[in-house]
Amino acid sequence: MLDFLASELLVNVYLSCNSVSDTLNLATTCHRLQSVYKSSRKLQIISAAVEAEYGPLEDAAQLVTHNSSQPAHIIRDVPLSLAFLKQIIEVGRVAKRWEAIYPYKKWKENFADRRSLTAAEQYAFRRALYRLWLYSKAFHNSAHSRFTRLHNPVVLERARLLHRWSTVELAEITDVRDVVREVLKSSVCPSNGTIQRKFRKRFPDTNYQLLFNTHLNHTYPSTITVDNMFAKYKPTPFYEPGCEGWGDDISHYYVVEDMLKLDPGQVLWLKDNAVSKNQVEAYVKSLGEWFDNNGETFGQTLEFVLNQRNDDVGEFMVALMVGELGVAQQER
Repeated sequence: MLDFLASELLVNVYLSCNSVSDTLNLATTCHRLQSVYKSSRKLQIISAAVEAEYGPLEDAAQLVTHNSSQPAHIIRDVPLSLAFLKQIIEVGRVAKRWEAIYPYKKWKENFADRRSLTAAEQYAFRRALYRLWLYSKAFHNSAHSRFTRLHNPVVLERARLLHRWSTVELAEITDVRDVVREVLKSSVCPSNGTIQRKFRKRFPDTNYQLLFNTHLNHTYPSTITVDNMFAKYKPTPFYEPGCEGWGDDISHYYVVEDMLKLDPGQVLWLKDNAVSKNQVEAYVKSLGEWFDNNGETFGQTLEFVLNQRNDDVGEFMVALMVGELGVAQQER
């Protein structure tokens, strides 16, 4: 039956697919559909699937093609190719992971409001994540040390990128950034209090008192893996779980501000692979001296841009907190 259908109709069938996997699976169903997929329309078919699953392509393209040779706020026209789409899929998969994390961190306290994102919210979330990632790639690197962060030309360069987006879109980026912060606080570099709570949850009957802020040399138990996190907080003569804490509330705040310079891909990698504080510290040290004691600049630049627009920063943050702004707004 498909042999009698025009190729244009079959291409439209492909263009209605919602994911790359659906498109590839469809191409394997019969010789006719496979021939259409392998035709000159292949790039159009794949790009439509990538847009549907990982879009917006425009924002993802600005991220994957950015380099220091051109200012981040300059929009680049990128010709489509299969190699380019493969790069989009790589960052898109990271975005999809964060998309799944978002409801759990967004409604961490008021979990009764927790829900799945609509298709429009998923699209807005990915767009905001790509933009946050672009900012991090452009301005959280060795070329931007703590000694130049307040220089007027540097501030204006950062502001030019944020001025590309409306205040509503900046609220979406801030919303995503808050979720990244929550993952950092709870999983990548937890505070002493978080370690205490996790320890008591795993060992509720113990009288053992954790020792925080110690500088003892200790080895990390080789039996602990990402799949065996229960053992992470088990005290031994060679291991003190309190050493996993990143400080009390005040010092921990500045740790998280530093860690927010990591891009979403790096944060997710550390969440999945860095079992101990030692491993996170080693990763951060490998980035270079510029990273240490050099907090992220997005929040400062956001405030600068909002003031330039005569928008009230306090009202902006309250609207974001109560769900009037952001990726997933409060249902009425």
